[in-house]
Amino acid sequence: MELTETFEHVKSASRSLASLTDAQRNEILNAVADAIADQKERILEANTMDLAKMDPKNPLYDRLQLTEKRLDDIAADMRNVATLPSPLGHITKQKTLPNGLRLCRISVPFGVIGMIYEARPNVTFDVFSLCFKSGNACVLKGGSDADLSNQAAVELIHEVLERYCINPDVVTLLPATHEATGELLNAVGYVDLCIPRGGRRLIDFVRDTARIPVIETGAGVVNTYFDKDADLEMGKAIVCNAKTRRVSVCNALDCLIVHESRLGDLPELVQPLHDHKVTLYADGPSYQLFAGRYPDILLRQATSESFGTEFMDYKMAIRVVASLDEAIRHIDQYGSGHSEAIITQNEETARRFQQAVDAACVYWNAPTSFTDGAQFGLGAEIGISTQKLGPRGPMALEEITTYKWLIEGEGQVRS
Repeated sequence: MELTETFEHVKSASRSLASLTDAQRNEILNAVADAIADQKERILEANTMDLAKMDPKNPLYDRLQLTEKRLDDIAADMRNVATLPSPLGHITKQKTLPNGLRLCRISVPFGVIGMIYEARPNVTFDVFSLCFKSGNACVLKGGSDADLSNQAAVELIHEVLERYCINPDVVTLLPATHEATGELLNAVGYVDLCIPRGGRRLIDFVRDTARIPVIETGAGVVNTYFDKDADLEMGKAIVCNAKTRRVSVCNALDCLIVHESRLGDLPELVQPLHDHKVTLYADGPSYQLFAGRYPDILLRQATSESFGTEFMDYKMAIRVVASLDEAIRHIDQYGSGHSEAIITQNEETARRFQQAVDAACVYWNAPTSFTDGAQFGLGAEIGISTQKLGPRGPMALEEITTYKWLIEGEGQVRS
């Protein structure tokens, strides 16, 4: 069944959002947050049914899973979004021309934002909160793995919107089918912007197929370089947190790069990973070093594919390099432009790394696990852009607005 009529309804409903004040939007966001807190069992029941269809060993299982704690965090993030300044109506440029015309550029919503995502039901709430706060309607296309969870979330949102006499079409969930994805990507004239959020295969498909504008949120192939001047204890904490905090998210560490002069410290550097049963894909020098120092069952020899893989699992590659330049070349070749990090006590080395590495987020002595809209003080995030045209890095309210020019005259005509 074609979804043209659905898209028409969303486009029409999006215009009604312009009449809402920021105070009204905030009140509704807080009401949805209250509903999430009050109706946890309803959401968790749907999520449990989705989880029952997935192997717990699947790396996506953690992304799919909702818990009471995660729902509390989702509600807290939504309340936080309600406290943020409105991104709308900001004057970003103004001037008066020699002919007397007065020009003013102000921030406005895109209109309708399409979101394609996989097994992450929390994204449903995040996208709603950011889109609603910024005056955008949203068309959601979740994966089949999370369909019942997404349905429960959208039903809850609709109930609150209807209570406030808001057209529920401003948040529309599409069927969890490949056909719906194709129709969304071809919804020219109805959807103003599409943001895919998922693995490399999904991102590539959307970029190659869409006839509507796309902001690419790339996969996260993340590296951390342990420099010759790095502090070992700091390194142990950063590497462990970056790898094991949540292995299924895009900011998780995939490859540890180590300066050859610190090869002797490598077994201790990765010792905390043993407790989390992280499998290491070690290159030649490091593989030999680990013999008898890391469990054989968790040790593999690295191949060229190991270094460009987003594992989303308790797995990590290791590469030994002779210099900072070699580490940067490795990142240039295998990184995805998402998040990269250096661990060093040498400021000159760190600044050179940060200048040379081409990525949306480049860290010095901190784990890449901080690449997150909420952690950056943005309230929540709609995705992490790895492209260079337009937004880059965590995207929140400002990044899902555009602008228009307002021009005032007094009868001037152009010669």
